[in-house]
Amino acid sequence: MNIEELREYCVGKKGVTESFPFDETTLVFKVAGKMFCLTDLEGDLFVNLKNEPEKNQELREQYPAIKPGYHMNKQHWNTVSIDDSVSDEMIKQLIDDSYKLIVSKLPKKIREELNNV
Repeated sequence: MNIEELREYCVGKKGVTESFPFDETTLVFKVAGKMFCLTDLEGDLFVNLKNEPEKNQELREQYPAIKPGYHMNKQHWNTVSIDDSVSDEMIKQLIDDSYKLIVSKLPKKIREELNNV
């Protein structure tokens, strides 16, 4: 997976916006104003994704390329190095999980709007 594929996959989800709220190289993807994915456009490609704490621990034990979230709450976020040691399908699944987790915490009205988009 490269940055273009990552971007296309994220913006293809319902209600997603992209921005650079921190600096000119940190690309952030949000749903209803809440971050679910971010990456840096400089250096090695990685992605920060949210998941349940127990699942994060399992992923870190299973994949050396998955580490506690860089500059994030390490209990809730993982940093996934995109270096071919984690399949594109797995990265997409982790993006889906992060997106769904954020959506599940949104107010009911917004969740319904996203389901009808």
